[in-house]
Amino acid sequence: MGSVLAGVLQLLALIGALALAHVPLGTYMARVYSADRHWRIEKWIYRCVGADPDTQMRWPAYLRGVLAFSAVSVLFLYLIQRLQGVLPLSLGFKAIDPDQAFNTAVSFVTNTNWQSYYGEQAMGHVVQTAGLAVQNFVSAAVGMAVAVALVRGFARSRTGELGNFWADMVRGVTRVLLPGAFVAALVLVACGVIQNFSGIHEVGQFMGGSQQWNGGAVASQEAIKELGTNGGGYFNANSAHPFENPTPFTNLFEIFLLLVIPFSLTRTFGVMVGSVKQGYAILATMASIWVGFVALMMWTEFAHHGPALQLAGGAMEGKEVRFGVGSSSIFAVSTTLTSTGAVDSFHSSFTGLGGGIAMLGMMLGEIAPGGTGSGLYGMLVMAIIAVFIAGLMVGRTPEYLGRKIGTREIKLAACYILITPALVLVFTAAAMALPTPAHSMTNSGAHGFSEILYAYTSAANNNGSAFAGLNADTHWFNTTLGLAMVLGRFLPMVFVLALAGSLAEQQPVPVTAGTLRTEKPLFTGLLVGAILIITGLTYFPALALGPLAEGLAS
Repeated sequence: MGSVLAGVLQLLALIGALALAHVPLGTYMARVYSADRHWRIEKWIYRCVGADPDTQMRWPAYLRGVLAFSAVSVLFLYLIQRLQGVLPLSLGFKAIDPDQAFNTAVSFVTNTNWQSYYGEQAMGHVVQTAGLAVQNFVSAAVGMAVAVALVRGFARSRTGELGNFWADMVRGVTRVLLPGAFVAALVLVACGVIQNFSGIHEVGQFMGGSQQWNGGAVASQEAIKELGTNGGGYFNANSAHPFENPTPFTNLFEIFLLLVIPFSLTRTFGVMVGSVKQGYAILATMASIWVGFVALMMWTEFAHHGPALQLAGGAMEGKEVRFGVGSSSIFAVSTTLTSTGAVDSFHSSFTGLGGGIAMLGMMLGEIAPGGTGSGLYGMLVMAIIAVFIAGLMVGRTPEYLGRKIGTREIKLAACYILITPALVLVFTAAAMALPTPAHSMTNSGAHGFSEILYAYTSAANNNGSAFAGLNADTHWFNTTLGLAMVLGRFLPMVFVLALAGSLAEQQPVPVTAGTLRTEKPLFTGLLVGAILIITGLTYFPALALGPLAEGLAS
């Protein structure tokens, strides 16, 4: 079987698995967030945090819950890293330096999971499991809660109430992420992913010396790392490490995990607003962009320039021979079009255009399908922008799902789509202008610029993947990337929740003959076009200096 055919067959198998899971999982999540009863363990959690899960919140109260919980999480994760030297099961590792502890704490709480350290050489079992793995669950649940709040803004009328943050967050963990991660961890263990608490031990003799490895609860963390679109690996090699991802099947299974919730949330959206066709329109938009990006990535990586690539069957440098070009391309696109950031190959080793495709996937806002929750609310904001553009074209007041898109709504949507590009471009410009950050670049020229641009794109969009050619463990990058993660995560949430509150206060308008049918293929095409044009106009100059210049020169 040829490598191209193998990649296509893997893509088709993945699409089939996602299609089978879409309806049952999406419908189940809609029931979870609409349920009236609380589980016993959930009631215990509410008592511990002093929350009343039955109290309805307006958007300012909902936002305060998000920010307060996240702030406490950052503080806890920072302290547990700083105290690692005195904790049990620390494997002899010392406390994490302050700037790196700040960066890591912010990274995992914001669902970015950027790692400027070697996991197996820096973090003990307590920090990995009680700190990082816990944040993998709750940070994903926070994103899902905010998405559900926006969906309620479309579903409710003449009220500013968006539900209860604490109930939404806890249910996301107990009823969706924990059961899903438990099943996924069992599958991974059965396929060879390790799960233990062993210490550091020597493995074999190599050129007169020995290699040291430590074990860990890898399968359980790997499961939620992908299912919650987190991406932080137990080992520095991430999903290219055989302890995390041993076989081609586990590789495809991990891609399935990182896509299944974001794609299924479109069904949740359709059920909760009372029109599954609206959910299918959003799904079609996400799927069209994802499939298109996978096809482009495969084409660039399978292109045979020179005898070495012809013999290898594609651009194999930096890719695992266990997975090949096709599977690595699917993984790279899926992890950058979601907010996962996990990698099974080094994106820095992709072709110039291939690295640009991965970067562009993040620049879209990671909305195809995006992260757990963040992808859905990002796509709905873009849908509002598309409806507004359509309204301008025909001279009508734009409407979406029975809600008028007025001045307030479009201002909030515009602020949402502007904040992340501003962070990326300003921080990238500062890093390139100052002398010290440039010393972290492994390469010069267009590829070196791409390393910096990729890092801030990854941080501000809460992705977490890296170009693998940048030394980010410096005071400058630990601090500025941490700031980009915080602002890139929570400022958009402010605008999303304010938008949800504004929509929920409206009285629905009736559908007329002049109403734009947003469940039709025409709107899907309009939405895809709006996303690509807005992103292209924003980032094209920066892309032209980096991956486009490199790709055209090769």
